[in-house]
Amino acid sequence: MSENDDSSANSGWELTESDPGVFSELLKTLGVPMIVDDLYSLDAESLASLQPLRALIFLFKWVSTPSELPVNYDPEFPGFFAHQVVNNACATLAVLNALGNIPSLQCGSQLSEMFEFTNGMDPQTRGLVITSADWLREAHNSLSPPSAISLDGLGLPKQTEEAYHFVVYLPSMGSVYELDGLKPHAVRHGAYDEKGEGWLARAREVIETRIATYPPGALDFSLLALRDDPLPLMQAELAELQASGKQSEAAELVVKLESENSKRNRWTFENSLRRHNHVGLVHSLLVALAKAGRLEPAKKEAKGLMKERIAKATAKGEAMDES
Repeated sequence: MSENDDSSANSGWELTESDPGVFSELLKTLGVPMIVDDLYSLDAESLASLQPLRALIFLFKWVSTPSELPVNYDPEFPGFFAHQVVNNACATLAVLNALGNIPSLQCGSQLSEMFEFTNGMDPQTRGLVITSADWLREAHNSLSPPSAISLDGLGLPKQTEEAYHFVVYLPSMGSVYELDGLKPHAVRHGAYDEKGEGWLARAREVIETRIATYPPGALDFSLLALRDDPLPLMQAELAELQASGKQSEAAELVVKLESENSKRNRWTFENSLRRHNHVGLVHSLLVALAKAGRLEPAKKEAKGLMKERIAKATAKGEAMDES
């Protein structure tokens, strides 16, 4: 679970965004030739376009009230499953719970050694080992926006922020499993048919059932797909098409490659912004506005916008303080 409170601040693990670029950069750091893509639909066509698809990472707003959905725990699950023992680590933990159940996984030496070292451990001990790994925490925190401004000591009222949590759905031993680091055991969601869509058909049913527990139109969740990096296969296919003289098909694939590379370039740029501290830039902009005599108008406009937000929040019955 990811949330802002004193205990999470002391854990050493920072909040991360539910962004495919962040997850894909983490995979690159771990030496895993896979990426994570946004998934906007669970229809067969959308899922087929991302094959081979290894796991689905589901982000949802965590609530303290227990779900009414039946839970089929599997205490004997023989795969890799680790508990979440500190706040804010759930994103990386979900990735590891997925990677640890992929046969013949290609990965870096540090991750390989961790999987080997934790083999046979119970989920709680695995979670402790994972969150105690300095190199893994540094990789996780490297893509967290820097906390440059502290409001501690100002006497401002503290408000409880909404907490979000990551879980993973994947195939294992002919069944679809849910691995949630906050649950005592892996959850078995039943067997799937190897024909057609395979495990994804069963996973779709499970996720859609879970989404149906939210109010209609709720946007309290998102879905990510863990998949093999398509670039090497696309590049090999392009070379084959060009060698065989199939220029029309090659041209279509070039367009797809350009789109994929453009996405990677955008991820790289966005991740560079996440690593940068923008306080100096903000300070310079404020000084420039003040010198130009535009700071007071901007301040009045900001106050007006804040009052509108407070009015809207009050109308919805939400607590919001102007301070």
